[in-house]
Amino acid sequence: MTNFSTLQPKKVLFIATRQIGDVLVTTPLISKARELWPDAEFHFLGYKGKLDMLKGNPDIAQIIETSDRPRFREYLSLFNQLFQRYDLAFVTQPSDRAYLYGLVAAFRRVGVLGGHPQGKQSKTEKQNAWKKLISMHTVDVDYFSQHVITEKLRLLEVFFRNPDDLFSKPIDITPPIGEALTPVIASELTQPYVVIHPGPLTAYKRWPLAHWQHLITHLVHRGFQVVLSASPAKQDLQLNHDILSLLETNIRQKVIDTAGKLSIPQAGSLLRGATLYIGVDTSITHLSAACNTPTIALFGATPPTNFGPWPNGFIGKQPYQLRARTQTVGNVTILQGPGECVPCRKAGCLDRADSNSECLDLLEPAQVIEAVEKALGQQ
Repeated sequence: MTNFSTLQPKKVLFIATRQIGDVLVTTPLISKARELWPDAEFHFLGYKGKLDMLKGNPDIAQIIETSDRPRFREYLSLFNQLFQRYDLAFVTQPSDRAYLYGLVAAFRRVGVLGGHPQGKQSKTEKQNAWKKLISMHTVDVDYFSQHVITEKLRLLEVFFRNPDDLFSKPIDITPPIGEALTPVIASELTQPYVVIHPGPLTAYKRWPLAHWQHLITHLVHRGFQVVLSASPAKQDLQLNHDILSLLETNIRQKVIDTAGKLSIPQAGSLLRGATLYIGVDTSITHLSAACNTPTIALFGATPPTNFGPWPNGFIGKQPYQLRARTQTVGNVTILQGPGECVPCRKAGCLDRADSNSECLDLLEPAQVIEAVEKALGQQ
């Protein structure tokens, strides 16, 4: 591996053209790059509506937004805005489009190379060949053994005389700065509260409705208000509605539904004030961990070794085990259901987005309540 430790770029572009969680997990890379190049100017390119995780980030001088499906005129405008303006580009996703943006924007590039978790390596190698050719350094995705934070940080390997120095100090995720909650929501928070985020991006990461009902009832009986969080997406609004419909009236009165009512910075403020957070494998769970809130994450098909919420301050490359019914590192507890196939990294048992995951169906409320009581006992 060639060493470029003497390189001192003046302008650097970070590219993350995916979801809001993928943007958040680039922040340790950005922070570490700032330590390396304190005087460089950092810009960030991502999709419209996905960049609120960077609000108030002290290291980013400019945010550049693009559509996830740009038309020709937008491509042309973006080309003119980016063309060779940067000394270095970090391509943090393995997509062809992200690499093309990097090629247009910068004289030098480093990037993440995708693989296929279920095989088909020869096809992947062909797709990666041109990306390697245009990059000074690449890092291969490892869906089971390498944490996504480590993956991003390794893009800096070639700029350190000793690459191990990357992981010798505490590693933190930088959450967005907070925004005040709306007066209506703020006025409803009258006692210690637990935030629950039941809605993932895809159905196979869901936990059964009856399990949420059981858990919320327990939390209310323990003296907590419960705040239900959700994105404005139709399926998430419906999911919260369905959970609320199962609750008895006296329990429902202690539940605040904020579905679709909070910006990402407002969600950060809500999480910072929470006694505890419980959620599925989704971006808000990562945000909770980044806000240093005690966080319980329910994982099914996804390997925690790849995408478990990073416990702030962890030193090293891998916080988690691949398989453990319960594991706690720092402020994060990850729970997995039973089964020798867990985690499979498929899209549920039917390997499609609308599938269920038996491992989550069989993750009993009693296991979650045990983790809740342990987390509360440590406060």
